[in-house]
Amino acid sequence: MIQKKHVAVLGGGSFGTVLANFAASNSYQVSLWVRDAEQALRINSEGANTTYHPDLKLSNNITANDDLASVILGAEYVLVATPSIIFEEVISRLEPLINSSVAVISCTKGIKPEPFRTMTDIITQHLGHIIGNKVGVLSGPNLAKEIAEEKIAGTVIASENERVAIEIKSMLSSNTFKVFSSQDILGVELAGALKNIYAICCGIAHAKLVGENALGFILTRSMAEMSRFAVAKGANPITFLGLAGMGDLMATCTSRLSRNFQLGELIAMDLSLIEAKERVGQVAEGARTLEVVFHEANKMNVSMPLVNSLYKILYSDASSDQLIQDLIDHPNEVDVEFTYQEQS
Repeated sequence: MIQKKHVAVLGGGSFGTVLANFAASNSYQVSLWVRDAEQALRINSEGANTTYHPDLKLSNNITANDDLASVILGAEYVLVATPSIIFEEVISRLEPLINSSVAVISCTKGIKPEPFRTMTDIITQHLGHIIGNKVGVLSGPNLAKEIAEEKIAGTVIASENERVAIEIKSMLSSNTFKVFSSQDILGVELAGALKNIYAICCGIAHAKLVGENALGFILTRSMAEMSRFAVAKGANPITFLGLAGMGDLMATCTSRLSRNFQLGELIAMDLSLIEAKERVGQVAEGARTLEVVFHEANKMNVSMPLVNSLYKILYSDASSDQLIQDLIDHPNEVDVEFTYQEQS
């Protein structure tokens, strides 16, 4: 009998649950870490995570547990899908629990401040001396509700370790979910985090009934800002033409399934940020990422007009009407900044 490979998925939210189910459906033995013992008991007894996906029947290969050490024991791959605010605390707890054979994949879209760090930076900082380059990031247009409903979707695994990328493809691929690979960890990760900011912008614009032309305007300027910032950080601008960039931006900035888009709509209704977050219910990473990127862009002298406008709206009590007006009033910019130059 072939022994099943063991995967630990940390985070029993909407995305962690569907990732766990993909791996389990592909014959991996999956341990799902949740922070609440009662939630673990419900998942195991009901065969579903009714808090997030009440209609998704979970594979029998999944066992939920609130004890992190038990979840990690024997795992060859660890997929981390926790909110960014607790990501580093969770990663730091893994150090005494893993060995050099383990690979750790970030499935969290966020950035940590002071100093500016991506989620894979945090993994490498705490675990790099143990796992080397067996680090990766999973990101793309992955609205969890649609994935749970088996609607077609794709994602990107970025890792410098080819074996890790191949294994993640095998682990998560299905008839409805296609996994592509990339070596641009920084670009894929920044694209996934930054687009949440612009989903809030698009939610505001949509609620203001600005029209499709204006939404197209905002989307393309969003892409310009994202890639400008990422290139200043050392990423490849071409990455932003793919699933992790344009794909994720389109999905998140045009759908009410996006928590950040919902947050923007509520801000446009003159709710405070606190009230809007409470109304959305689940974690919307964009507001937290906005704070980090606003300060980092100013420090690096990177032009990000939409980021600046949204920051004033969320944190300085500016009117949400300011978003569109600031974009119109901003001095003309070059449309496409990164061009192909044929070598002679």
